Amino acid sequence: MDKLMDTPWFIKILALVLAVLLYSSVPHTGKKITDVPGEQSTATISNIPVNVYYDTENLVVSGIPSKVEVTLKGPLTHIQTAKGLKNFEVYVNLTKAKIGKQKVKIRVRDLSDKLTATVKPSTVNVSVQEKITKEFKVEAEFNKNQIEEGYSAGQPVVEPNKVKITGAKSIIDRITYVKATLEGKDKLKETITEEANIQVLDKDLNKLNVKAEPDTVKITIPVKSNSKTVPINIVRNGTPPKGVTIDSIEIDEKEATIYGSDSVLGKTEKVRVEVDLSKITDNTTLTLPVIISNGITKVTPQTVKATIVVKKQEEKTVSDVPLKIQGLSDQFTATINDPGSQMIDILINGPALAVKRVRPEDFKVFIDLSSLEEGDHEVNIHVEGPTDIKWKPVKSSAKITIEKNNA
Repeated sequence: MDKLMDTPWFIKILALVLAVLLYSSVPHTGKKITDVPGEQSTATISNIPVNVYYDTENLVVSGIPSKVEVTLKGPLTHIQTAKGLKNFEVYVNLTKAKIGKQKVKIRVRDLSDKLTATVKPSTVNVSVQEKITKEFKVEAEFNKNQIEEGYSAGQPVVEPNKVKITGAKSIIDRITYVKATLEGKDKLKETITEEANIQVLDKDLNKLNVKAEPDTVKITIPVKSNSKTVPINIVRNGTPPKGVTIDSIEIDEKEATIYGSDSVLGKTEKVRVEVDLSKITDNTTLTLPVIISNGITKVTPQTVKATIVVKKQEEKTVSDVPLKIQGLSDQFTATINDPGSQMIDILINGPALAVKRVRPEDFKVFIDLSSLEEGDHEVNIHVEGPTDIKWKPVKSSAKITIEKNNA
């Protein structure tokens, strides 16, 4: 065995057998384990920006995509480097382009000479137009539903109220609106100033691709409360208890300030307080709410004090008031048959103090016979008396006899 081990051929054969055994023990998946230098591959890179070269001061170019897709082909290591570093440029050269529509090629440069590139799209139709700048007035816009009920907004103020718009002449000619819209969700109760972006729109409200300078403006919306001063009316409800007369009702505030929309304020001429007379038995002061109509959002003051002065009523009969005759011609004599006493009673009522002061002599009670001839008659009894009380004679008529005097 030792002699065999010393034989060179034996060692070579043994090494071969071991190599075969080792190779057969490694699993074969069909995949390459390592890259082979110089191996060709393909990779696609998306969202590669496109640079455009043209006379930016005088021209406007449209139709070129902002990003494209580039497919690289070549050695894998070079592709991986280009993919990782993106050390190449995709561009369109329009430095010698003329005004108008034209088809141009999208090119790639600064790429390794080991690689080839395919751009998708490879060509595009572009429009080269003259660049112009024109000044436009800015129109402020806001949601009127943002204004709190009872408040109104004045004319918005824009600062600056004009902006310069730069773009292609054909697009500038399409400009119909230059707006600055104030965004917001909160209800507005006071004047507000905020910045708003400029929007340039055509007649169909499509946004136009132009440049505004400045691109933002300040909008001030003046907001004020809608108010109006109106009288406070006193409304009497119910009937006072028996024996009570309302002498006066006075409130400490004669006018109120109401708030609401212009349309509601225009139709509102007064507010009111209501006094329930059925519960008034004596002089009193009440705190009453000021009642407003629908649509009024606020009233100042909300309550008023009402001072109520009452006259307590009292009834009394004034007896034996003499009944006198008036208007009888000298050629006649009249006899009062009923009432036989030629006296009547008068039922009076009114404020207690006034009723207590009344005496029979405060009344003038008479019958008027100026148009009567001789004979028996029934005539009305007339009463004149104090003005601060009410009265009613117990008997309303008298029976008399008129006789002619003897010559």
